[in-house]
Amino acid sequence: MLRESHCPLCSGTTVTDFFVDQRRPYRRCGDCALVFVPRAFFLDREAERREYDLHRNEVNDLGYRRFLSRLSEPLLQRLTPGASGLDFGCGPGPALANMLEEAGCRVTLYDSFYRPDPRVLEQQYDFICATEVVEHLHRPGEELQRLWSLLPAGGWLGIMTKLVRDVEAFAGWHYKNDPTHVCFFSELTWQWWARRYGASIEILRADVILLQRN
Repeated sequence: MLRESHCPLCSGTTVTDFFVDQRRPYRRCGDCALVFVPRAFFLDREAERREYDLHRNEVNDLGYRRFLSRLSEPLLQRLTPGASGLDFGCGPGPALANMLEEAGCRVTLYDSFYRPDPRVLEQQYDFICATEVVEHLHRPGEELQRLWSLLPAGGWLGIMTKLVRDVEAFAGWHYKNDPTHVCFFSELTWQWWARRYGASIEILRADVILLQRN
């Protein structure tokens, strides 16, 4: 099995085999509990874009908006009126940004494929949302640290991603079958991340995490 010696989230070296299927192997970090795919099994950028182009997440799709409300509603309860935010990884149909703007927020868009403006990653925001994004990150440690640096004290980072439970559940988990999903977080991973960055953490659902910068 192809091995990688360093975790892409924490750079830890206590990495062990976690699972393997017909598509690829999966590794697990003993320090932060991230489960990740070795880089040799990443899609190239063109193939990754083709996968994303298959998604049909429309701004006005009521089912999609209900799904996103799992994050938007609790986040809005914690924001002051007129808060400014970043929808990181907004995709071609930024439904979440529309929902937050309808509630009175000001939202900037960023997506490395569909809205690739690096200037927006040099500004400060009251909140940042990343819905169904972090599992796609090739360098999650670097990317999450950069997002965290854009928040002032009291700022919020809202995450939606499905969480790893154990290897038995992982074996039958549909979430791992998406070839663009290359890192998988658990509650332990997010708790580790909150400790490392001195954040307050709320895990509201099986796939909704709020982190506040202290």
